Amino acid sequence: MYIEQLELRNYRNYESIDVSFENKVNVILGENAQGKTNIMESIYVMAMAKSHRTSNDKDLIRWDEEYAKIKGRIQKYNGALPLELILSKKGKKAKSNHLEQSKLSQYVGNMNVVMFAPEDLHLVKGSPQVRRRFIDMEIGQVSPVYLHDISLYQKILQQRNHYLKQLQTRKQKDQTMLDVLTEQFIEMAVKITKKRFEFVQLLESWAKPIHSGISRNLETLEIVYKPSLDVSDNQEWSKMVDIYEQKFDGIREREIDRGVTLIGPHRDDLQFIVNGRDVQTFGSQGQQRTTALSVKLAEIELIHSEIKEYPILLLDDVLSELDDYRQSHLLNTIQGKVQTFVTTTNVDGIDHQTLNEATTFEVEAGSMKRLK
Repeated sequence: MYIEQLELRNYRNYESIDVSFENKVNVILGENAQGKTNIMESIYVMAMAKSHRTSNDKDLIRWDEEYAKIKGRIQKYNGALPLELILSKKGKKAKSNHLEQSKLSQYVGNMNVVMFAPEDLHLVKGSPQVRRRFIDMEIGQVSPVYLHDISLYQKILQQRNHYLKQLQTRKQKDQTMLDVLTEQFIEMAVKITKKRFEFVQLLESWAKPIHSGISRNLETLEIVYKPSLDVSDNQEWSKMVDIYEQKFDGIREREIDRGVTLIGPHRDDLQFIVNGRDVQTFGSQGQQRTTALSVKLAEIELIHSEIKEYPILLLDDVLSELDDYRQSHLLNTIQGKVQTFVTTTNVDGIDHQTLNEATTFEVEAGSMKRLK
């Protein structure tokens, strides 16, 4: 799949642009703070209906405007697909093929993207929250029902935490409601945990050979899902439910004392292991970067294996963060098969056929023009 056309209205620092792209590498040049990353973000938002940079949609609306609009035409193997997203202070409206979608989970998945930005290097060394968000966003792209499940889980978690807080402050004494919420919570927690186990195994199967290639066969990568309690991927549903129930029984008083839910998918993590050692703790910066790059390239192949089309790749100011060898590996991998957007202040020092043949745009103060 590829983006044929992108139209922005009142998006960040763009009042109005309408631009066509080629189904190959598109390089977006410009000085810092001119709006390069805003273009990348708008493509990501069109796909995911949320930003990778902010959780507040109001940040995406141009100063003093009421709404922002992202409109695009995507080419897929079965034809063109128009997509439209309107962001306002009242919320979001999403259209696919000119039809308004009643739920965002019905909209997400029409267009698939893989974003690789400098902050993605924190996937390995950052907080567990970064890795959980990564898992949820990537599963959501290929399994829209997962987005619905995770949203429902968050609501139940919020209600459960609220009730625990009331028990903690003695505003409530009856624990019957806590039992009901715990039962609902466990049902969703098991569903999400099982889906995450499945996804991580799939991701590892793609990332392992890629990592081996980048490291010249010197390193072996393992990706391990680390739940917050002792459950494993091969357990029956009922067994997992039992483990959750027993754990919650054992920590009930501690949860009431703390006023918060202490276990569940919202506290799980991912672990990246290279040659038997945890990369986050013991890996060099080079190993951490190779791991992050392997995972991103694996995402491309995983999405392709699930939907039979390659996603769109967004490389936001990341080439300058990689050494020549990793740059070349990345560019060789995508050459000729993935529509790619690259932002950079300049392409000096990156001598690669893929970039030499790319379509180039220049961004300056909220305007965008094609150079070649």
